[in-house]
Amino acid sequence: MSTFFHPVYRSINKPLTIWGAERHLFFLAAVMGGATFNFFGSLAGGILMFTALFIAARWATLTDPQILRILLNSSQQRRQYDPAKVAGESHD
Repeated sequence: MSTFFHPVYRSINKPLTIWGAERHLFFLAAVMGGATFNFFGSLAGGILMFTALFIAARWATLTDPQILRILLNSSQQRRQYDPAKVAGESHD
């Protein structure tokens, strides 16, 4: 019996980021900053909105890189797990 060694590089497990923020959250911050600029016609407002959302995106990425996926999938799950209930059965 022989064993095989398969190297796994650390960069594979790192989240894809732009300036330290997860790329989807960065794109959201950029789009919201641009929308704010267009809606209010204020460059300072657009930059302020982008900066605030970018800081929030960096914090979310540092806290948990999968937070966006967790939040989006949480609406599909039950609020509380009840082990006595059979899957698909509801007695509410």
